[in-house]
Parts: sequence; structure tokens; C-alpha cells
Amino acid sequence: MKHMIVVLGGMLLATGAASGSPQGMGTAAPAAIQHSAYLSHRASALLTEIQKEAVGLLRNAETLGMFARNTQFSWQSHAGCVDRVKGHINEVGERIAELHRIRDSVLPWQQQAIATVTNYAAQVAVSTEAAIAKLNDNRNSVFLAEYREHLKTIDASSANMKERLDKSLAYEKAQQKLLQLHDELEPAGD
Repeated sequence: MKHMIVVLGGMLLATGAASGSPQGMGTAAPAAIQHSAYLSHRASALLTEIQKEAVGLLRNAETLGMFARNTQFSWQSHAGCVDRVKGHINEVGERIAELHRIRDSVLPWQQQAIATVTNYAAQVAVSTEAAIAKLNDNRNSVFLAEYREHLKTIDASSANMKERLDKSLAYEKAQQKLLQLHDELEPAGD
């Protein structure tokens, strides 16, 4: 079902681009600029959605980090927390997939944010998958150093991803404020 939504979203973007394509050369630049502005806005919206999802991800990742340092928690506690991380990272992954479809048409800072977020999300996903496999193979994996290293990676990569998202979106707000101030300082048309 979710795959269908993503496919339909991609078709709408493609349809929007086709229906907005100019008939003559004179309107090519405005249509392309509008389309690029739309995609840039969409990228910011997706990064904001990922930032919100990263809050829950980080909360559970920090719990796993604590589990990595303290082996007194049951495998059920581990399994529940790892499963919540899996849910969050899957949500992040869906948004990253859409970002990758539009990344060539967005602003440079957004392209950089997409690359960085993708890297951290991939680290979280790989370690989450490995932790789940370890728990499924052996409930006593919670005591193994290799398993605990996966938990530490989930914790650190989740924190790094959230921090990068926060900084990237703060940069966007600063850019918007700068443009607003620039417009306010422009002399009135005399």
C-alpha cells in the first residue's frame, strides 16, 4: 500500500511537470523555475518530516545505547526497542526514497543534507537489521560485544542524523530570514 502511494506521488510529480511544460521557448524558464522551486519546497518538507521522525528514533536509539552499556535488561526489552527503531527508520527510508528521486533538482544545501541523512540512516538500518538477526538467532545475544556494538552504532548514527537535520533546517530558516531582510531593505520603487 505504501509503495503505491510513493509510485502515485512520483506519477503526480511527472504529470505536473508535463502539464506545466511550455508550448513555446518564452515560458520555458518560468516553468522550470517554478518546478524547481516546488521540488525544493518538497525537499524541505520531507527533511522536516524526517526530522520529526528522528525525534522518536533518537529516543529509542538512546535507550538502546543505554542497553549496550548495561546488560541487565531482558531480551524482550531489547526486542521491543529494536522493533520501534525499525519502524522509525523504515519511515525515514520512505522519505529518503522520495528525496533521492528529486535530489538533482533541489538546492545544493538540500543535496548535501540528503546525502548525509542517507548515510546515517543507512548505518542505522544496517545495524538495526543485524541486531534483529542476532536476537532472532540467540536471545543471549544481548550479552555479546558484537550485538552491543550494533546498539552503539544505532545510538550514535541516530544522534548524528538528528543533529545534521537540525542544522540543515536551521540553515534554511537563516537563509529565508536573510532574504526577508534583504527585501525589506530594498528601496521602494520611486
